Amino acid sequence: MRAIIIGGVAGGMSAATRLRRLNESAEIIVLERSGYVSFANCGLPYHVGGVIEERSALLLQTPASLADRFRLDVRLNTEAIEIDRGRRVVVARDARGTEELPYDKVILSPGARPLRPPIPGIERALSLRGVEDLDAIVAAAAGSRTAVVIGGGFIGVEMAENLVHRGLRVALVEALPQVMAPLDPEMAAPVHDALREHGVTLHLSDHVTAIGADTVTTASGATLPADLVIAALGVRPETRLATDAGLTLGPRGGIAVDARHRTDDPDIYAVGDAAEKVGALDGEPILVPLANTANLAGRRVADDIAGPPGTARRVLGTAIVGVFGLQVASTGVNEKRLRDAGRRHRVIHTHPSSHAGYYPGAESLALKLLVDPESDAILGAQGVGRAGVDKRIDVIATAMAGGITASGLAELELAYAPQFGSAKDPVNLLGHVADNLRSGVARSLQWHELDAAVAAGATVVDVRTPTEFAAGAIPGALPIPMDELRDRLGELPDGPLVVHCAVGVRGHTAARILTQHGRDAVNLDGGYVTWRAGTQEVGAA
Repeated sequence: MRAIIIGGVAGGMSAATRLRRLNESAEIIVLERSGYVSFANCGLPYHVGGVIEERSALLLQTPASLADRFRLDVRLNTEAIEIDRGRRVVVARDARGTEELPYDKVILSPGARPLRPPIPGIERALSLRGVEDLDAIVAAAAGSRTAVVIGGGFIGVEMAENLVHRGLRVALVEALPQVMAPLDPEMAAPVHDALREHGVTLHLSDHVTAIGADTVTTASGATLPADLVIAALGVRPETRLATDAGLTLGPRGGIAVDARHRTDDPDIYAVGDAAEKVGALDGEPILVPLANTANLAGRRVADDIAGPPGTARRVLGTAIVGVFGLQVASTGVNEKRLRDAGRRHRVIHTHPSSHAGYYPGAESLALKLLVDPESDAILGAQGVGRAGVDKRIDVIATAMAGGITASGLAELELAYAPQFGSAKDPVNLLGHVADNLRSGVARSLQWHELDAAVAAGATVVDVRTPTEFAAGAIPGALPIPMDELRDRLGELPDGPLVVHCAVGVRGHTAARILTQHGRDAVNLDGGYVTWRAGTQEVGAA
C-alpha cells in the first residue's frame, strides 16, 4: 500500500508517523514544497524576539532522521501540482522536473496561505508561516527601528510583542474595535492595556490603505513610521490542488470532509488548516487553524487507513496566547457569536485569584463562562490573567468534551494546595454561580444591559467601601457599603435595584439580602471591574 502525504508539519507528519507505527510495510511518501518538513511553527515569533535564541531549536525532524526512525520517503522542495484521480497518480515537481507517483491513499495537508489584500505596497509586507518567512523577518528586523503589524489576531499580537523585545517601536493596526477576535470586548480590555503599557501603539477600528517605502498610511489618516511591515491578517485554506482534482469545498472555503476526514473521494483525506472541521456549538463547518487539531486529525486518518477507525471530534477551538506576561485563552464560542446567531445564553463573569490569596504571588484572573440557560450546557469560556488561566480553560474544555454541565463544575475535585489553587477553585466558583442562576437563587445583569435597565427605572446601588467608590464609580450609583446595607434599607428608592461591588461577590450577598426583604434586586455580573472593562472598550471603539 502506498500513501502519499502532501504537506508536512503538524497534520501531515502526525499522519505519516502514526501510519508507520500501524503498518510497517506501507510505502509512505511525504511531499513538502518548502525546505522544512517538521518544525515548531508556533514557536517562530519567539525566535524573532530572541526568546528562543537558537533557530535550530525550532527544527524538529529532517528527512534523514525521519527515514532512519520511520522509513519515510520525505521529499523537500517538492510540490504536488496535480492529483489525477482517474489514473490514481499524484504529479510532483521539483528542481529536476516532474514525476508521476501512483497512489492507494492520499492525505492532503497543504495548510493555509496568508491573506494578502490588494493594498498598494503590500509586496513590502512580510508574513510568517514557515521557516523561510522567519529568516526573511529576522533579516529585515535587524536593520529596523520601527514596525507596523497589520492584524491583531494570534500571530499579529505575538509578532508585536516579539518586535518590542527586539527593541523596535511597534504600531498595530486592526480593522475591528479590538484585538483577539475570539474574546468578547470586556475580556480584550486587559490585553489592550498590556500592549499599550509595553509601548505598542494600537490603531483599532482602522485599516491600512497604503504601504510606502518607510511608512504605512491608514484610513483614519494616520501616517505610521514603518521600516518593517508585518501582514498578519489571517489565513485562507490552501485548496487549489483539491479544487483542480474536482474535490468539494465546504461553505467556509476549506476542503469538505466527512466524520472520517475523507473528502468526497474515499481514498483522499484532508487534515489541518486546509480542511473544514465540525463546530462544537451547532455541528456546522468551521475553520480552526490550530496545531493540536491538525495533529489529532492526522492521527485519526492513519487509524482509518491502517488501524481501528475513529470519528472526528467536534472542535471547540481551544487556544491560548501570551501577551507580555498575560495568559489569554478561550474555548468554544464567544458571546458575540451567540448574539449574532440569536441563541439564548447565560453569561457569568468572575475575578478570582490564581491561587489562595494568602500565599505569596497570587494574581487576579478574569474568567467568563457562557451557558445554555435551558440545558445548562457550557457553550464557551474565556480567561485573561498572569497565572493560572491555562489550566482553568483546559479544565473547562475537558468538561465540555465530557458533557459536564456548568453547574457540574462545582462538583469537580481538583488538586489543591495554596501555591497552586484555592479550596474553592476558580472553576468550582464558576459552577457555584452557574448553579445559583440555574436554580433561581441569584439573578444577574450584564454590563452592556445596565444602561437599558437604568433607562427603564432601575437604581444602581454600589455596595463597595467609600474608598473604592471614591476611586471610580458608575455614574448615578447610590453608595451604601455592604456592611451597612441592612441598617439603611429605608434609604433605597422604590423600583428595581441593580447592586454591584468590585467583582460580584459582595454584590451577590447584597442582592440576596434585598430579595429576602421583598425588593426586586439583581447583581451586576462581574461587578465594577467588568463594567469598566466593557464600557472602556465600547467607548474606545
